[in-house]
Amino acid sequence: MAERFQISVPETRLVEIRDRVRTYDWSRLPDVGGWQAGVGKADLRRLADYWAERFDWRAIESRLNALPHYLTDVEGERIHFIHARGDGSKPPLLLLHGWPGSFIEFEALIGPLTEDGHDVVVPSLPGFAFSRPITGIIGPRRAGQIMHSLMGQLFGDARFIVQGGDWGAHIASWMAHMFPDALLGFHSNMVSIFAEDAEPSTPDHIDLLSRRDVIVERETGYNHEQETRPQTLGVAMADSPVGAAGWILEKFGMWADLPQRADGSPDLWARFTEEQLLTNIMLYVGPSSEVTATWIYRGKRLEKSSVFPAGTRVTVPMGIAAFPDPVFLPTPLSFAEQTYNVVHYTVMPAGGHFAAFEEPELMLADLRAFITTVT
Repeated sequence: MAERFQISVPETRLVEIRDRVRTYDWSRLPDVGGWQAGVGKADLRRLADYWAERFDWRAIESRLNALPHYLTDVEGERIHFIHARGDGSKPPLLLLHGWPGSFIEFEALIGPLTEDGHDVVVPSLPGFAFSRPITGIIGPRRAGQIMHSLMGQLFGDARFIVQGGDWGAHIASWMAHMFPDALLGFHSNMVSIFAEDAEPSTPDHIDLLSRRDVIVERETGYNHEQETRPQTLGVAMADSPVGAAGWILEKFGMWADLPQRADGSPDLWARFTEEQLLTNIMLYVGPSSEVTATWIYRGKRLEKSSVFPAGTRVTVPMGIAAFPDPVFLPTPLSFAEQTYNVVHYTVMPAGGHFAAFEEPELMLADLRAFITTVT
């Protein structure tokens, strides 16, 4: 049985975080030149200075607590979720974030979608934010089972629609594969899991996927670390709020659709405010979930869930919003169609990896168009 939940990070934890941010010794962090070898020191320090002197977490809590939060046990795991109710005239929606995002990516979509008539469910993935503690490492396939059970608790046998990016897209794909009768459709802004025997079919697509492989090889050292040694990484992140912030901020700098400065570094502040970025970071640091949130990478490796078996055909109707993600380049339609039943494909004009956070209006419009297609 779900129970109402109010976000309330203990004052002792807030004081500890603020003190650690204020006393971080910047003289011990050399600068190898902006963003050339990782997170830019100047941008990280700007964020930390705001965090130490101006950021008001209690005001953020008050805003977030205006949403209907719940906690429940699902298959032995503690799961936090938002459940905003519509009038029941439209099917339920499940909105799934990834790493290093959080449920706040969908904050701007919840009101409009409930006004459309949908019940909107936005969980924190197992191990993320307030979905903790968890019993152990949980990969995306297992997370898909948990999300399916959560929707069953809330809506019985009613069919629903899933939207996801990053891990949310991966989990949605597994849900569509494992529970095709439960879903009316699923909408994704990242397609990264395919049948093992899927192959690009045209020279242009071979070239695009080859370029993506080169970019991904350069940008995914974090993935290998979190797949293989998350506990070692966790030692540092659990101890240092600035360290956790640097690990997360780098991904927003490299993965979002951002203009570049003259030196080639990303202009974070053209798209995000300090408050936006710190709100997301605090959903890791505040509840001390920065370590368990990395375990999903290890879970993927243990499950071997990065690929579907050869010959897999996911029949649930799929929509793809192809945002111009600078790292995980959009998947060509003809390649996606080898594994998925794609009924909706939109080349988006702006927005990167954190699409719902960066361009909520574009995401909302495309999701609505997909919903019309499958209902």
